[in-house]
Amino acid sequence: MGQHRAGQHARRTPRRRILRPALATACAALAVAAVLAGAHTLTSRATADAPADSALTASADPSTPLAPAAAPATPDQDPAAVQATVPATAPAGTASTAAAPAATPTAAVKRGSTTDAPADAESAKVGALFNGPVAAGRHFCTASVVHSPTKNLLLTAAHCLSSSGNVTFAPGYRDGTAPYGSWQVTAVHTTTGWDQHRDEDEDFAILEVAADQGRQIEDVVGAHPLGTGESFTAQVRLFGYPNAGETPLTCVNATSKEDTYQRAIDCPAYTGGTSGGPWISTATGAVIGLIGGHQEGGDTPDTSYSALFDHTITALYATAVAAAG
Repeated sequence: MGQHRAGQHARRTPRRRILRPALATACAALAVAAVLAGAHTLTSRATADAPADSALTASADPSTPLAPAAAPATPDQDPAAVQATVPATAPAGTASTAAAPAATPTAAVKRGSTTDAPADAESAKVGALFNGPVAAGRHFCTASVVHSPTKNLLLTAAHCLSSSGNVTFAPGYRDGTAPYGSWQVTAVHTTTGWDQHRDEDEDFAILEVAADQGRQIEDVVGAHPLGTGESFTAQVRLFGYPNAGETPLTCVNATSKEDTYQRAIDCPAYTGGTSGGPWISTATGAVIGLIGGHQEGGDTPDTSYSALFDHTITALYATAVAAAG
């Protein structure tokens, strides 16, 4: 089984702040066709049969559909950030797996307060990662389905795992059950900056999952579009599965700027296991962050962090699409 990295929001044992590595990766640009050349390089790792430290470098697919974001750049964001949102598609047929709930407005919650997430169409796209088969008490991180042409990609924190190993994903998981099935992770895509330096500004990973009886996961539960270039003060809905619980948590609040490449959000009770949980923009429905980055998500359960979604994750996304296709 591959090594699954632990962080403050990923495991029960606290880990103190990781020192930011020297910005050597900021000087090594990789030209990616049709994608803005970024300050970081990419590593795409097909790890189903390879050791955790094996790596294959892949180039981005220039046909990857990236549409302009609706909102223009704001003064508080990185001017080099790509403003792109990958469009979402409606779920297709679901065969024998239960269909995702119809899209209904998520129940209003008090801003900055944490509650159990309702079982609705939005939370169905979020799930827990497991070591082996789905079973109560075995989940260790959170992930979410991200829209792609291949319909088989997930988004989580890079510090959650270094290889696919025997990892499975259960979207909409709660109370020991997997209402939309269990999906095998087959590959992990991360940046070279993360692999070589554990750069907290690149603490995100895109996972591939195998089809189930000919169906892709996005056909079953839908997906959140990937959003970049949004304001540091966007309002988001935060999701996460704490190790000590069997129901996902949710919280709505505005994000803030921690530093040039990090966001912060104040939401209580996001303890071990919530790493990788998506930050969903309440304005666009796009995932614009995830619990990770600074301090591997934070050294207190009441404040969480995310690496900024800019040209780096856009290029990683294009690489993952090319590999998954």
